[in-house]
Amino acid sequence: MVAPSPREVSQLLIDWGNGNQAALDELIPLVHDELRRLAGRYMRRENQGHTLQTSALVNEAYMRLVDQKSVHWKNRAHFFGVAAQLMRRILVDHARKRARAKRGGRAQMVSLADQAVVFREGAEVIALDEALTNLADMDPRKSQIVEMKFFGGLSTEEVAEVLKVTPRTVEREWRKARAWLNRAISKGATNEA
Repeated sequence: MVAPSPREVSQLLIDWGNGNQAALDELIPLVHDELRRLAGRYMRRENQGHTLQTSALVNEAYMRLVDQKSVHWKNRAHFFGVAAQLMRRILVDHARKRARAKRGGRAQMVSLADQAVVFREGAEVIALDEALTNLADMDPRKSQIVEMKFFGGLSTEEVAEVLKVTPRTVEREWRKARAWLNRAISKGATNEA
């Protein structure tokens, strides 16, 4: 199967946003492989033995994307940027739910080694989410760039297109955001120790 052009996907998104349900039916098979790659990228960053599978992450993200009523899709890059953000939210919610279960919700016997893995897995995801949330409060554009590049796998040019800035600006903001996040996460890990 030939990969669809970004312009074709963008046009289908716009048509779907304008109420054309047939465009959504045509769009789904065109974006499915890319959503799986995106979910795979997320899951490779998770610890082995994660209880959420790639296909479950894709399905949950797909359901949330289809439920987006107020979004006016601009283009393919915008769509995958939102998909990346949704997948991150799903993983953070999953980590928080596991942390709650570990603290007594649905209590069950678990070895200390298993508890340490669950805690580390959840703590890392939650720490990154908190750092990104703080970055978004301070500088929303830097946070969006991280979402789209790191989580969404979008190219610098695609991010620049979505944000309507130059690729050079995206690269500069990307470097600053990464440095800030590294400091924020390291400082958080030091404070917890």
